[in-house]
Amino acid sequence: MTGVVMSIGAVALVWWLFAVASGPEAYATFLWVAGSIIGKIAIAGWLFTFYYHLCNGIRHLFWDAGRGFELTQARRSGWTVVGVSSIATVPSWLVAFL
Repeated sequence: MTGVVMSIGAVALVWWLFAVASGPEAYATFLWVAGSIIGKIAIAGWLFTFYYHLCNGIRHLFWDAGRGFELTQARRSGWTVVGVSSIATVPSWLVAFL
C-alpha cells in the first residue's frame, strides 16, 4: 500500500512542477487543492510513506549486514520504523503548511 501512495505522490509532484511551469493560474489551482483538507491529509500520508520507506531501507541495510534477524529485534525495529516515520512526518507537514 505504501508503494502505491508513493506512486500517487510522484504524480502529484509532477502536477506541482507542471503547475509551476504553467503560470500563476495553474499554480493557484494546485495550491487550492493542496491546501484543502483532503490535500493536507494526502500530503501527510505521502510524507509518512516517504519516511517509512526511508527508515525501512535503513532497516534493510542492517539486515544485509546480518543484524537484527532475531524475532524480538525484527519486531522492535519494525515498530521503530513506524515510530520514527510518524515523528518525522509531523514537523515536515508543519513546515509545508505553516
